[in-house]
Amino acid sequence: MRIMMLVGAALLLGGCQLFGVGAPQTLHYRCGTLPLTVQQDNAQRQVRMVLDGRALTLRQTVSASGVRYSDGQYTFWSKGDGAFVERDGHIIVNDCLLQPAPVLSL
Repeated sequence: MRIMMLVGAALLLGGCQLFGVGAPQTLHYRCGTLPLTVQQDNAQRQVRMVLDGRALTLRQTVSASGVRYSDGQYTFWSKGDGAFVERDGHIIVNDCLLQPAPVLSL
């Protein structure tokens, strides 16, 4: 009985990894002719990107639909495979489409 409890506990704890938030993901968008790379960190509820020559860290905020990250000046919105970026409430990068991850060849 004791062995079964230990095995059950190990399976339960191992299964927690399946539902965790995991490591940050690097997402590649194509916004017209502009490439945009975003590092999404679900554990920290934030995204990081370089825009206007600045490294930005935007925290997740309330959104009625999709996911919204902002620092008060810049806002990154995404829903499904689409995204756009605002600066001071005005769209500056539009029509972004999520691209497949680049394939590394050896």
